[in-house]
Amino acid sequence: MKNLISLAFLLWTIVASAWARQSYTIYPIPQKQTLTAGTARITPKVNIVAEAGIDEPTLERARQVLADHGLRPQTSRRVAKGMTNLVLGTNGSQGVADQLATRQGLNREVFGLPKYDRHIVSLTADRRGRGQLLIVGENTDAVFCGLASVEQMLDCASEVQAQTPQALPCVVLEDYADTRTRGIIEGYYGVPYNAAVTKDLFRFMARYKMNTYMYGAKSDPYHTRYWSEPYPTTITAEQEHIGYLTQDMLRGITEAAHAAKVNFIWAIHPGTAFTNRESTDVLERIMQKFESMYSLGVRQFGVFVDDVGVPTDEPTLQLGAQRLSNLQHSIDKRWNQPGTAPADTVKPLQYVPQLYAFSWVKPEVAERFFQSLSPTPHKVDIYITGRNVWSVPNSRDLATANKWLGRKTAWWWNYPCNDNDVTKLFPMDTYANFRDEKHIQNDARLEPDLTGTDCIIINPMQQGEASKFAIFSVADYTWNHRAFDNQQSWQASLPAVVGRQRAEAMQTVAPLLRYFDQDALGRLVDEYKHSVEAGQPRPEALLAKLKAAEQACRVLDDTTGADATYLLFHEDIRPWLAKLSVMLQTTIRLLEHPGAASVPDLDDNPAFQFEILTGLGEEIALSVKSAEPAAQVLRPFIDWLCEQNRR
Repeated sequence: MKNLISLAFLLWTIVASAWARQSYTIYPIPQKQTLTAGTARITPKVNIVAEAGIDEPTLERARQVLADHGLRPQTSRRVAKGMTNLVLGTNGSQGVADQLATRQGLNREVFGLPKYDRHIVSLTADRRGRGQLLIVGENTDAVFCGLASVEQMLDCASEVQAQTPQALPCVVLEDYADTRTRGIIEGYYGVPYNAAVTKDLFRFMARYKMNTYMYGAKSDPYHTRYWSEPYPTTITAEQEHIGYLTQDMLRGITEAAHAAKVNFIWAIHPGTAFTNRESTDVLERIMQKFESMYSLGVRQFGVFVDDVGVPTDEPTLQLGAQRLSNLQHSIDKRWNQPGTAPADTVKPLQYVPQLYAFSWVKPEVAERFFQSLSPTPHKVDIYITGRNVWSVPNSRDLATANKWLGRKTAWWWNYPCNDNDVTKLFPMDTYANFRDEKHIQNDARLEPDLTGTDCIIINPMQQGEASKFAIFSVADYTWNHRAFDNQQSWQASLPAVVGRQRAEAMQTVAPLLRYFDQDALGRLVDEYKHSVEAGQPRPEALLAKLKAAEQACRVLDDTTGADATYLLFHEDIRPWLAKLSVMLQTTIRLLEHPGAASVPDLDDNPAFQFEILTGLGEEIALSVKSAEPAAQVLRPFIDWLCEQNRR
């Protein structure tokens, strides 16, 4: 027995040592990762030392990261002996973290780069091999980003050892973001996310270093139709079901956003009133609504005037620019006076103009439109979707708009938005999704040297949890343009979204949850049809594929012991998963028992249906749609098999 134990320990040591010299798998991919000599053992109790510039959300995040990995955090003002310390501070502060970085001889060139959220993460070992963690950032928000890397470093160790991590490779991460504002715009036409989904997205964003969430759900009546009225204190169960929010819900959302270091931007949509000369009180009404939202914890605002017609006359253009400037001045006067606590100030306005896809009009008209906005305060972000509504961020479109505006524009990216393809899901890698979304240039690629914007936010699907695959890869790209690898990023997103125990099943099912399942089944179905035509049916390969997919559906559909996050995800994909499961089972029966298998109703089944809101303002309406997974190949193949059986 002792020999067996010794052998097991030796094997574990070999595996751990081999792993310990590998780079960490961290997303978004760090700008620079340098392994240093030795390994470090994290003690069960970890002492957190935070400089004065580290705020409470960052400190609480540090506690959470440690506790989630079975470690016991404590806080003190000094580095403790005999245990692991996690030291947090800002560059140049002369505080404990800054001084420790100097003693370690860390290269601080990263802080001189024209980048964002710049920070250094260092893991060293003391003379007894105990790990010592240090994060030095340009500010507390950058330190918060560094904690996301530490979280994933601890994950990497736990995957190997399945226990509290013991031996981690010593490392230095010199990191920063290529894009200042990275996040989500809930701006689609459809059922708004409920509060639980929104809060869960905040946690996901914090883990993958996204920092902005703009709320402008088109079907929220208090964003559009009742834009000047405060949110209600109570709503019906039916209203809650379709995404309506109360004041308490919004207060809880803003609290969760602050905890996740996500700038929650509440946007108002006053429509044509913003540039209507007869609406002389429009700014007063907007400020009153902003006051109401401020009381609920909102600290940044947006103004949307999209999809209500594009003004071209000079007086209207000038009025729009003047009112936007005056609104920013009113915000500064109200909340940004000298001496105001940082937590009480309001960040700059975000503006979505009437003309956001500039191919709608002649170039000279678009130029005049954006030039009219150039005198507005430069801290106000003005959004475009590029040349077209569904354009992918690119330097050429940005250069055009920036030249007209006289400053950098922000990019509202309609991806993986499905409000024009409501029956479809887009759970694949970025470039497969580009091919599947009929409005996107199907062969578009993300530029490794993108220039011209400091802000990229994506407009996701009505299914927020199912949008996480795309959100993950966008977080990866916006942080580090050059390191983005499409397939690698998607593969990494699978366990990040559904957990490691379901990742393989998700990889199997995702190509079939999409509408266009040619890549997954096209070749096998064609080969089977040819075998039938030759008089020698050979269903074996196709059946193996179908049975593997059907089993994977069972894995994804099993919510036994699932956490709250997976339950939210499961609810998002439920109609597609249910229909796909039935389609797979039906196809298997038709192949194995020709003539004996019955075919269920695949077109009008409540189990495959979901609700969708359409319209804007007073035209919001609720309708029911049916999910369409595997509709290109599998669905017509079922009809083909039925026809064969009738012959």
